[in-house]
Amino acid sequence: MLEIKFVRENVEAVKAGALKKGFKNVESIDEIINLDDERRSIQKQLDDSLAEMNVLSKTIGELFKEGKAQEANEAKAKTADVKERSAGLKVEHDNIAEKLNDLLVQIPNMPHESVPNGLAETDNEIIKEVGVMPQLAADAKPHWDLAEKYHLIDFEKGVKIAGAGFPVYMGKGARLQRALIAFFLDEAGKAGYTEVQPPVLANKDSAYATGQLPDKEGQMYYVTADDLYLIPTSEVPLTNLYRSQVVAAADLPISITGHSQCFRREAGSYGKEVRGLNRLHQFDKVEIVRIERPENSYNALKGMLDHVEGLLDKLGLPYRILRLCGGDLTFASALTYDFEVYSAAQKMWLEVSSCSNFETFQSNRLKLRVKDGKDKFLAHTLNGSAIALPRIMASLIENNQTENGIRIPEALIPYTGFDLIS
Repeated sequence: MLEIKFVRENVEAVKAGALKKGFKNVESIDEIINLDDERRSIQKQLDDSLAEMNVLSKTIGELFKEGKAQEANEAKAKTADVKERSAGLKVEHDNIAEKLNDLLVQIPNMPHESVPNGLAETDNEIIKEVGVMPQLAADAKPHWDLAEKYHLIDFEKGVKIAGAGFPVYMGKGARLQRALIAFFLDEAGKAGYTEVQPPVLANKDSAYATGQLPDKEGQMYYVTADDLYLIPTSEVPLTNLYRSQVVAAADLPISITGHSQCFRREAGSYGKEVRGLNRLHQFDKVEIVRIERPENSYNALKGMLDHVEGLLDKLGLPYRILRLCGGDLTFASALTYDFEVYSAAQKMWLEVSSCSNFETFQSNRLKLRVKDGKDKFLAHTLNGSAIALPRIMASLIENNQTENGIRIPEALIPYTGFDLIS
């Protein structure tokens, strides 16, 4: 959430940033300023009433000491009037503050100055492409056929158990999935990230703090009886470890990683791009999260990009990096880079990672501050997928298929215990 002080001081820039992200209701920004003016006016009246109460209390004590009981009682009656007026002002203040907050949480984060213009993924900027495209045989199969041939994943059993988008990994498919998770976590550990095993359920405060609520796209699964949400990414619990905290500047940067199952309804998804592992309702992901001083956060973002590049290099997958345009940025992100790997059998690019800097947008909701001497300021938060597994799995088995079976990348063999799926 943007700070109201920032919005007041940068009204036109906030409007321009919101429009760049495709936000239509920019008039609400003017309404926010008007409501804040009202709130400030009422707060001034409340402060004046408090000051008047303090004066009256002191006066009443002095009058009683001087034996002026009648005048003291008249002053006490006036105190009652001030209290009643203050109570009314407090109700009015709180109502306006609630309306103000309801509007403020709907304003997206400001996009970084480097974010390209555009409203759709076709407007994203390709900034780097790495690797050689695999040359597969004419009869090369997509991953869903390979999964069936080698008994790696049973999509039909997943449908029977839960529904479409809930695959069952089996045999060497399950081993490969587990190997990828261990590999990603170990690599994060080598890069200085502390491993955390978080819950996969989050309360409203946690989902609100990282920007998943309000859930404008209906992506979150909700457990009605317990008022909890299944997490769409472990960014939610990992970042919320530091909600309502003041961290010492000397303890920064904070770098944490975690593996979790993730749950997304993916409402409205259909067509060939969601077939097989391309788009799931439940999937595994290893996440990296950083908490940084504002002046260090964009260097930290570059470090996260380098980390994900290193993972894909070790897996031998061709990939490209995209800088997302304004309209493709998430609500909370200031700048996001996506990684896509090439799926040779499907002849398409598949997104496998997003690395984002949220600047102070999340930390303002989290109430996460840094203490540096006498100064306190909002931290910058960042997160990245390192990496989401389903499409990595899809690309690995498609790109490494041979007439003898599916080759396992050298970096994974110590984790799988086998070098070929046949």
